[in-house]
Amino acid sequence: MSVSTILKNVFPQLASSKGLLQEIENISLIKEFDKDTIILKENSYVRVIPLLISGLLKIYKEDESGNEVLLYYIEPGESCIMSIMAGEKNEKVTVKGIIEEDAQLVLIPIDKLTQLRRSFPQWNLFIYELFNEKFEEVIDMIKILTFSNKEKRLEEYLLKEASIKNTTEILQSHQEIAKELGSSREVISRLLKKLENDGKIELSQRRIKIRPKN
Repeated sequence: MSVSTILKNVFPQLASSKGLLQEIENISLIKEFDKDTIILKENSYVRVIPLLISGLLKIYKEDESGNEVLLYYIEPGESCIMSIMAGEKNEKVTVKGIIEEDAQLVLIPIDKLTQLRRSFPQWNLFIYELFNEKFEEVIDMIKILTFSNKEKRLEEYLLKEASIKNTTEILQSHQEIAKELGSSREVISRLLKKLENDGKIELSQRRIKIRPKN
């Protein structure tokens, strides 16, 4: 299957411009990445822009204590707005990107961005809509991290994970969750136990099952 056909199926925002799809096919390549692969290193220059075809990607930001806090997810049909912004300005990116689920991506060389921006209005619309969407996700995460109490923060995180992955079971350790929320394993374990006692989840080894609301 050609790159343009894949993009047409996964990126409806780009599908209205056949010329744009063909141009991306001409300048890009498809590559597969395994779970836990770091595809975006903090404080490094961006070489390619990823368009996610399948899988899941997470974007993190290191806080003042050195903890990596989850900023937002990249799902199929999306890209990394932080990569695009850093690439456009030829600056080092300030976030980290890790493959959460085995992924397939279309990679666009960074030196082709100007060409896409100048020649294809549909590309600019895609970037604008992506920026708005990810900005809202970051604001939501800031609200969770800053204004929510720790129990509510954890519950909202679990519900978001379940929704993104379309599952009722989250296969993560207490330490992994603590890392993403900028907390400690002990605090997360205590809060998970409370959520279990409240009937909201069921705990087992590296598995958290979300119970349906009554």
